[in-house]
Amino acid sequence: MTEKTMKTAESFFKWAFITRANTVMKLYEEEEMSKEKVFLSFCSHNPGIITNGPAGLNASIKGIGFIPKDEYLEEVLEAYMNHIDSYDGDDKAHSRNGLKVLVEQIYHPDMHYRVDFTKMASLEMAKKHTWENAKVNPEATLLFYQPPMVSYELRGQLAIFDEAESGKREVYQQFVNAQHDVYHRPDKSRWLRYPAYVFTIEEIFDNCVSRDGFGTKMIYPY
Repeated sequence: MTEKTMKTAESFFKWAFITRANTVMKLYEEEEMSKEKVFLSFCSHNPGIITNGPAGLNASIKGIGFIPKDEYLEEVLEAYMNHIDSYDGDDKAHSRNGLKVLVEQIYHPDMHYRVDFTKMASLEMAKKHTWENAKVNPEATLLFYQPPMVSYELRGQLAIFDEAESGKREVYQQFVNAQHDVYHRPDKSRWLRYPAYVFTIEEIFDNCVSRDGFGTKMIYPY
């Protein structure tokens, strides 16, 4: 397949972001969804992160997602913090209101312009093989798979943001922790223990079981 006939990575972004956004919208609007569809939607959130370094060649499943562009990061973080700081012990109400915040800040179609499609972020909660490798070698691959045929491979650089090590405020670390706690029971006391990874996308490959898949490089528009 020549450069002129290469397809764009639009199908990846539709699958990885739009499908997830629609799921969050439906959950917030309390539309009926089968458990199977909800579980499958998490495939775009839980890739294998492949790294190589002192801990050896390693793959680890981690939750990951797109983040706002830098110019919107503090604004969205403030909205998250206002919600998190209002937590009163009612987990169900917190999750329900958290969905509302996520929809208003990122997932509603009118807010998609805020999203940075060049970066994805995750938390490090284990500090084992991925952590040891990323501290030495930032090269990484994300492998997404949704049974039975959907798969995408992203190659790029994995940056670490760790306030405990840098001794300064790391907005990415605060944001990714807040994005987790905006829906789940919040606990800001653990944020310092959970550094953030920000993965900058350099290449995308279509690994789907399809005529144009099987490891075909896609045109990355960003």
